[in-house]
Amino acid sequence: MNALTHSFDPALDDGVDFRNALGQFGTGVTVVTCQTATGPIGITANSFASVSLDPPLVLWAPAKSSERYPFFMAADHFAIHVIGADQANMCKAFARDGNAFDHFDWSIGANDVPLINGCLSRFECTKTAEHDGGDHSIVVARVRRVTTNKGAPLIFFGGQFGGFTEEP
Repeated sequence: MNALTHSFDPALDDGVDFRNALGQFGTGVTVVTCQTATGPIGITANSFASVSLDPPLVLWAPAKSSERYPFFMAADHFAIHVIGADQANMCKAFARDGNAFDHFDWSIGANDVPLINGCLSRFECTKTAEHDGGDHSIVVARVRRVTTNKGAPLIFFGGQFGGFTEEP
């Protein structure tokens, strides 16, 4: 068994090592969308997880430091889009600009929620709870509708995007 090479107290660390350690956990990538008074907005997030099958609940965690944070916290309805390996450009676009919709195929769904088409899975949600999560908030939502497609996932690992390779 390999010995760990770096051990530290994350409360005493400058944050870089802790962030790098968290980056060792490969995650899928999502774009979360909601409607605002001035139009649709989106944000790239990898802080997405399933919570419950019955009732169908999911969560995501927006950063309080994001300029888009207030819009997502005010939204009762939103959609979480699981991004495919062929959609890395979408992920990068919404990471930079919350108004990147003009570059992608999208429509308006129930409750005026912007829906991006062609993603691997789309979860149309109604917020049921929000919790303090340090420098993030944890938003729990009931899934009202799911749309799925086949395809390979986009994976985020070690600060980089990549694909999934099956073990031989």
